[in-house]
Amino acid sequence: MATRLVQINMKAHDDAALGRFWAEVLGWGVDSEAPGVTNLEPEGFTYPDPAAVCIDLVASPEPKTVKNRVHLDLATTSPAHHEELVARLKDLGATLADVGQGDVPWTVMADPEGNEFCVLEPRPVYRDTGPIAAVVVDCADPREMARFWGEAMDWTVHEVTDDQATMRSAQGVGPYLEFIRTPDAKSGWNRVHLDVRPYPGDDLAAEEARLRALGATAPDFDRSAIHWTVLADPEGNEFCLLSPS
Repeated sequence: MATRLVQINMKAHDDAALGRFWAEVLGWGVDSEAPGVTNLEPEGFTYPDPAAVCIDLVASPEPKTVKNRVHLDLATTSPAHHEELVARLKDLGATLADVGQGDVPWTVMADPEGNEFCVLEPRPVYRDTGPIAAVVVDCADPREMARFWGEAMDWTVHEVTDDQATMRSAQGVGPYLEFIRTPDAKSGWNRVHLDVRPYPGDDLAAEEARLRALGATAPDFDRSAIHWTVLADPEGNEFCLLSPS
């Protein structure tokens, strides 16, 4: 059994407005499965497919108070493309952001609700990822995160150091999943988290048990209003285990 990363879930004060922003940024289509939920995926996409990690925006009244521990890195193909993309993002409502990055070749920005993301300088490794180069997770121990997520999912671990770990779908398509060592401690529930799915025919309860044996835990909260499974990785980052599909 195994899971795979199918989407990221992002809380939003106005899911529809923030969804329109990200759809414009990525060139993706917009849908809504329920009131207060906006779904983004590439045009003509058949979900789930490792060629893309989709985005679900879910309405939430909770304010953003700290830097997100999960963010997107956007790919560019040339210095001119990088400059044009940053300018277009500003026109769409994004702003430049300072998260202590110092003098770096990429551009740190925030979407209209303050969610941080990066516009990367051209890098050959991301030439075939699509608009999202990587989903990036802040962490204290990239090696432990690579150990857990490398066993939790059937993605391939490409690089592991004390400062960074990198994974990608075993099919070699779509964005990377990266764990970056940071000094910041996790504070409160993450506003952005990962959603993973088992494969068709897998047993959901057995998969939950397997993930727990690998080191996942169950956060303490009222589960009566949800029909999916919420777990946390070894560093306490919440993620959702969805039904097999």
